[in-house]
Amino acid sequence: MPYAEAYREHIMYTFNGFCKTIIRFAAINAWRDRSRRRQKEISLEYLTEEKFYPLGTTDEYFEAPYEEYPITVCGQTVILTNEELAAALLSLPEKKREIIFLYFFGHYTQQEIGEMYGRCRSTAWHHIHSALQMLQKELEELSHEES
Repeated sequence: MPYAEAYREHIMYTFNGFCKTIIRFAAINAWRDRSRRRQKEISLEYLTEEKFYPLGTTDEYFEAPYEEYPITVCGQTVILTNEELAAALLSLPEKKREIIFLYFFGHYTQQEIGEMYGRCRSTAWHHIHSALQMLQKELEELSHEES
């Protein structure tokens, strides 16, 4: 009888060690995946920081350097300096605009956005991705209209 008890205890400790190892490596893989994704992401702030400097200089003391285009999303106002980007964002549906605001300007993670809307992380990613595709399509249409 004592051998069966010892064997059962050995199996339990072995299984616990196995589970801890699996959980540890799953956490390491998740951390690596997240850091890889963060390295590939480009913020929308990069698009708003485009500034074109003229080759010559003139005195422009009383002129604002850039026109400002305020957009109100989620009760907060974001000021953009790119007219096309502001127009494209305003043409998006309200929910898509909110998701883009939360992800790029609010710096929320996909998991946090999913929890806000009662969805999972992958659904939040799908909404962010589709919003960016709609935004790209709108920007392309606006650039074709100018030409």
